Amino acid sequence: MLDAPLEIENRWLLPEGVDEYLPPQAEQLEALRRELLDVFFSWGYELVIPPLIEYLESLLVGAGNDLDPETFKIIDQYTGRLMGVRADMTPQVARIDAHHLKRETPVRLCYVDAVLRTRQHGFAGSRNPLQIGAELYGHAGIESDMEMLRLMVKTLRVVGLEHFHIDLGHVGIFRALSREAQLSAAHEGMLFDALQRKARPEIEALLADANVASGHRRRLISLVELNGGKEVLEEAGRAMKEAGPMVHTALDNLRKMAEAAQCQLATIQLHYDLAELRGYRYQSGVVFAAFAPGQSHEIARGGRYDEIGRLFGRPRPATGFSADLKTLLSISPRRQARAPGIMAPPWSDDEALRQKIRALRERGERVIFMLPGQCGEPVAMGCDRRIEQRNGEWVVVPCGS
Repeated sequence: MLDAPLEIENRWLLPEGVDEYLPPQAEQLEALRRELLDVFFSWGYELVIPPLIEYLESLLVGAGNDLDPETFKIIDQYTGRLMGVRADMTPQVARIDAHHLKRETPVRLCYVDAVLRTRQHGFAGSRNPLQIGAELYGHAGIESDMEMLRLMVKTLRVVGLEHFHIDLGHVGIFRALSREAQLSAAHEGMLFDALQRKARPEIEALLADANVASGHRRRLISLVELNGGKEVLEEAGRAMKEAGPMVHTALDNLRKMAEAAQCQLATIQLHYDLAELRGYRYQSGVVFAAFAPGQSHEIARGGRYDEIGRLFGRPRPATGFSADLKTLLSISPRRQARAPGIMAPPWSDDEALRQKIRALRERGERVIFMLPGQCGEPVAMGCDRRIEQRNGEWVVVPCGS
């Protein structure tokens, strides 16, 4: 038996965490989308539009368990295979670079489209964010990481944000320390979760339970405290003095990134956090995130993820960033006023009137026909002018004149 239909008064309800945009916010969102894509194009980034659904194994490549619980799953009626609705476009864009483009030169790709998530978290807490981002493939140096960081900052500036800070970290430090301590995959996962909450007592108990040697234990616990200004990098050098070469390689890479960021983004407040591990299951190097006052979550994030191309059959360095366009619009101080329209008389066969309307629209004006018998004044339809005939000519005059 079918469930009873929704009561009429409840048919307008949307699922929790699913939102829609109405005028004029939808127009502002679209204007911002176009503006940012133009910025990406000016930096050399080519637009791609991946599919909304794919076979599940492709969507989850490189992301492990990070995306699996976030992904809506459906059965393909043609093949019987399990498909997923994308929850993140990064793996899709990596697949395009590795499998379709196959260029030897560095590739710059950008995207903006809807993703769907099973639960609310991060950004604005929406389950249907409008993800925007850029990815750079084929270069392993900090120069490409810096390009991503600078493009992310440029994106926030275009949105109109002036007051934000950047968190810098390096996933490789935690990964190398975990290997040195010979943590099991289960213990490493639990340690990762505890580090995100900076729950020191829990971390200490977990490492004791795993029988981690005192030196390894001390270095892993120190990650909790290694956050703050540039002095953190010096403190990290002392704390990691007896760590293995992979830890020092990652720390040197973070130092170089910090020096470049301090030089090229001198006006941006930089914060360092060695427990900053967002997306660590597919990130492999430097990670960065932007935070704005009054926001409990990052407003944009990115970093290096060199391993994902290998999983698509083509090892290739990669770095990128992404954000939710809806979140960026919601915190933007810019509020683009809706362009006022021009009310035209009811449709007629007057060729001169139609030519006048055509010329106005070609100039970018909004011209709205008055419909016979309609209710409401021009102002109620967003019009501050109207077309009327004077001395045998059609002219535009202010409403009320």
